[in-house]
Amino acid sequence: MTTSFDSDVIVLGGGLAGQTLALALDQAGVSVTLVDAAPLDDMLAPEFDGRASALAYTSFRMLEVIGAADRMREHVQRIEHILVCDGRPYGGPRPGGPGPHTLHFDRREIHPEDEGEPLGWMCENRHTRHALTACLKARKDIRLVAPVKADRWAHIPGGIELYLDDGHVLRARLLCASDGKFSRSRQQAGTRTAGWGYNQTGIVATVEHEQPHEGVAYEYFLPGGPFAILPLPGHRSSLVWTERTDIANAILKLDADGFQAELDKRFGDFLGAVKETGPRWGYPLSVKFAERFYEDRIAYVGDAARGIHPLAGQGFNLGIRDAAALAEVLADAKSLGLELGSPVTLQRYAKWRKLDSMGLVAATDMFNRLFSNDIGPLRLARGLGLSLVDRIPAARQFFMREAGGETGDLPKLLRGETLAA
Repeated sequence: MTTSFDSDVIVLGGGLAGQTLALALDQAGVSVTLVDAAPLDDMLAPEFDGRASALAYTSFRMLEVIGAADRMREHVQRIEHILVCDGRPYGGPRPGGPGPHTLHFDRREIHPEDEGEPLGWMCENRHTRHALTACLKARKDIRLVAPVKADRWAHIPGGIELYLDDGHVLRARLLCASDGKFSRSRQQAGTRTAGWGYNQTGIVATVEHEQPHEGVAYEYFLPGGPFAILPLPGHRSSLVWTERTDIANAILKLDADGFQAELDKRFGDFLGAVKETGPRWGYPLSVKFAERFYEDRIAYVGDAARGIHPLAGQGFNLGIRDAAALAEVLADAKSLGLELGSPVTLQRYAKWRKLDSMGLVAATDMFNRLFSNDIGPLRLARGLGLSLVDRIPAARQFFMREAGGETGDLPKLLRGETLAA
């Protein structure tokens, strides 16, 4: 008796990583059913997600290939420079200007063309979500099942069944779990994880300022945690302001005047007067890493594989790289007539993605612990370290390419190549 499958792959979780994966698989000729507990249109509301993401230049290449980037153009901001500071420099930072213990990344060192690729692109998550959702709805071969919750999954010969809380059952050859850092699919599979909290909360807000940011992203390392100023279109920037959780909760509850006073202490006046616009959000910070990136007939993608500290702005980029690698692995397997959900197929995906993930988890954890304090000897050592790297062009270029996702064995989509036959 032959099993009837609804599609080759079920993508469980319609967040940014899940939608990106669904579009990549569809382009590669792998049939997809996307399932999410919330209505996709509800996720487009401005209050759904207040964050903005720094998209690595390789990530943006992939978004161009799958058709989302064109829908994002008017909402993205090029990142031309990144300035990393241990503490807030007196008088405010400027690329090439004075400042104690600063590290300056300039995109012209790796992309010297006048209109060459930037170090990355900033885009508010709501605009990225709008673009991805519009692309999904335009793809007739992608089946969207939302809003409906998934209760559990079960193995069947040659595939997997997903039981939905409305009584329906979906069948596919592979389940791609992109259902978040606390993935229920992963828990049911019994995949072990390692993780810890930081007793830190990231305060996210958007601000307006008098002076243009000129495409410069700033990362201050303050005793409470990183304070990032990330450029958005116009005279606006996104703040990712990390504080100890009790302090962050108190700041989040402040009225407009109280919040402005705390903001001014940390932001400075190098971009003129600055003011908060729109609501604030608070996100508790933690790390969680899956021991395995797959089980039989299940692959973990995005935060279901690993969730990291936002210090380097790599969370969504890691999900995009997962999607690029997994889509290519599955496209190759399908063309060769191999089982999409078999351990042999999924081992290639895990090998491709696990080392990069482990490296970023370790690096962000180390930097957060090293810089989120005001211990004199450590402050001196890390300041000297930043200054030393700033004086070595090869080191600067390596870090820029690493952050851009350009090191190692790149999947085709991250090189800007299509997976279409």
